Amino acid sequence: MSQNYGISRPLPPNVKRAATILQWSGNVGFWGQLVLGVLAAALLFLALAGLAAQQKATEGTNFSIFCSVAGVIALVISILICFRYKQIAKLMRNPEAQARPKKSSTLQLIRAGLLSNLVGIFLSIIGAEGFVGILWRKLSNIPQGAAVYDTTKLPTPSEILLLLANTHTILCHFAGIVVGLYLLDRLDR
Repeated sequence: MSQNYGISRPLPPNVKRAATILQWSGNVGFWGQLVLGVLAAALLFLALAGLAAQQKATEGTNFSIFCSVAGVIALVISILICFRYKQIAKLMRNPEAQARPKKSSTLQLIRAGLLSNLVGIFLSIIGAEGFVGILWRKLSNIPQGAAVYDTTKLPTPSEILLLLANTHTILCHFAGIVVGLYLLDRLDR
């Protein structure tokens, strides 16, 4: 009767390297996107509250708001995927080769994170473009040099906050894309 008294085989160097890269990238992606994403979500919700308080809604904002909220939802998915990178790094440090995640499933998760960030950045750009169009339409209807007596024709701070929230969301998704491309470069060898 043979017993194993805690003797384990050392991890191969390429598995150690991959686990370290996944852990580091997961931490950077998770915390970077989380901090910036909380700021973007706070700006978005403040702007939505400001728009809800207005008596007259600006024409054309509904689709832009939808794109902005969908971009933040895609960001939440990306943050969860970055958290999963950290969990996979822990699983990769298991001395039993059968218990480690397969390289193909890890790369598939990285691609899913990239897809989430690409969809999110696309939706956020569409939302930002919609708000830029709304702001341009409002400002272009004011004659140059004229005094403005009807302030409803001016852009509201909520509309500018929505544009700012979209640019923050775009930055978050860009950070996620950088992390995903870095992981693909380092692990797909």
